[in-house]
Amino acid sequence: MIQYNIKPKAMSIIFMTCSILFLSSCDEKDFLTVDNPNSVTESTFWKTSTQFNSALTTVYAAMQFQAISGSGLPEEEVRADIADTYSFFRPLAYRQLTYTDNSPQVVGKWNQLYIGIFRANQVINQMDKVDASAFAPKEKETILAQARFLRAFFYFKLAHTYGKAVIRTEVSTTDFNKKLSSIDEINAEVIIPDLNYAKANLPTNWLGNDIGRVTWGSATSLLGKVYLYNKKWPQAAAEFKEVIDSKIYSLTPNILDNFTDQNEHNSESILEVAYSSTANPGANGSNVDDTPYASGAEANDVAAQYASIGGFGGYNTVVSNYHLHELFLSDEVDTTNPINSSNLHSRRLSASISPKDFEGTYFGVTNTSQQVHTYRGLGLTALVKKYTNWYQGTSEIPLNRSGINFRHIRLADVYLMYAEAVLNATSDVDEAIKYIDLVRARAGVKTIRQYLTANSNTFPQLHISKQRYTTQPIVTPTKENIMTHIQMVERPLELCFENVRWNDLVRWGIIKNVFTTLGSDLNWRKDNFGSIVGKAPLNIEGAVNLLALAGITNYNASIHDYFPIPAPELQTNTGL
Repeated sequence: MIQYNIKPKAMSIIFMTCSILFLSSCDEKDFLTVDNPNSVTESTFWKTSTQFNSALTTVYAAMQFQAISGSGLPEEEVRADIADTYSFFRPLAYRQLTYTDNSPQVVGKWNQLYIGIFRANQVINQMDKVDASAFAPKEKETILAQARFLRAFFYFKLAHTYGKAVIRTEVSTTDFNKKLSSIDEINAEVIIPDLNYAKANLPTNWLGNDIGRVTWGSATSLLGKVYLYNKKWPQAAAEFKEVIDSKIYSLTPNILDNFTDQNEHNSESILEVAYSSTANPGANGSNVDDTPYASGAEANDVAAQYASIGGFGGYNTVVSNYHLHELFLSDEVDTTNPINSSNLHSRRLSASISPKDFEGTYFGVTNTSQQVHTYRGLGLTALVKKYTNWYQGTSEIPLNRSGINFRHIRLADVYLMYAEAVLNATSDVDEAIKYIDLVRARAGVKTIRQYLTANSNTFPQLHISKQRYTTQPIVTPTKENIMTHIQMVERPLELCFENVRWNDLVRWGIIKNVFTTLGSDLNWRKDNFGSIVGKAPLNIEGAVNLLALAGITNYNASIHDYFPIPAPELQTNTGL
């Protein structure tokens, strides 16, 4: 879905000022201007479809930037209610909500998204000037549609990371001082027009070396997401249903296929950023195409941030917290589902986290031969498996080089967004349950419908801590209760560590309530530690990790729902 299947070098098109030679004539009245034939200029570059495709490659390449699809994301992940870190790791300021307008991810993501926008604007602006005869039929529209989709994606990320952005749709060397625009203004002026154009002009699929480019499904899904975030439920439901009814996509039988490098651009993938662990060997995985004095790695270094440090070459700066760990354990395995054999944990748990009693192997280690959970004295109970290289070898790849593609949108996400949209648009509980259960069945856990059939049309609230309360409330399938299930069970379990949880909590407006419950459960575990230490379901040892309490206390919606506008932008843009 995002980079080409061959994972090309992330080329940066830099237009250099033309070298001009001034030669004085004998009478010093005439001057001769000569173009350097070896230089690339704006007047010589934008002529052919090959050149436009080369420039388009640089727009795709911006998707590889680490703050957008790589190692910057862990710092965003730890803000929410499903992840933790430790005091000696980089994401601490984000876990405790003490980051500032000059913190690396705050500044880096803004800058990198605008690099992508600048590159997209080059393609879009120059397309208006080029002779259409330089392109094959429909080729011009297809290139433009890709550039406009990518620009819309970058602006969507800006809007929902910072709550506002500066709209720039022209390549300018003088107009740097512009005011901020709201999410509604960004949607109306850029994102929705760009996505509508992309939807009308992108193909449903690509073949051969073009596999990985954005498609009709990418545009339609992102447009639905725009409407969903704006609470335009009927429009969102309609876009998602188009994707579903197209039959282009299907859930992979094995959920793990979405988080490794062994079945990429698969049937579930809708928007995917390509990486390679073998291209440009020797470059550090954190290098991207504009890293000063270094070449881009084409690799993703997020894996090392998630993976275990216990001799396996990672840092585990992000780990599963107690709430997510227990939530996975409440996801009861469906023993009648053919995808389950003798496994005790759900397929979804085993693809996402590694608790103390993990099944199978983790970096070649079995749960019976060696303890892989370092820092257990600090209360660590579950490591992250998703997007790490635990399945291939005994350690992470040297130089933080991972070739695992990052999926921004996949069909399971669309199913859950559609369930949410249709629930709010029509209160159709049965339709919502249908698509929730497709996701649950693939995960190998009991479906909502199975619970309802076995329990007189009731189902348990799986997000309530059984460790604390022993039992979970049993509720009927009302619109409100199914919506709570989507918010508190299905989306955090299916999409954990995929950089959507904080945005979900913000758009639902429930961070304060979620944090209050999270803090209450943490304090209960602290106060009752003697009765739960070393015991199932979590097997906490040493002490309870209480670092999240500072973030819970510090949280202020007006300050923390969105990142602040970065300090360098405030200092240089007088329009703000």
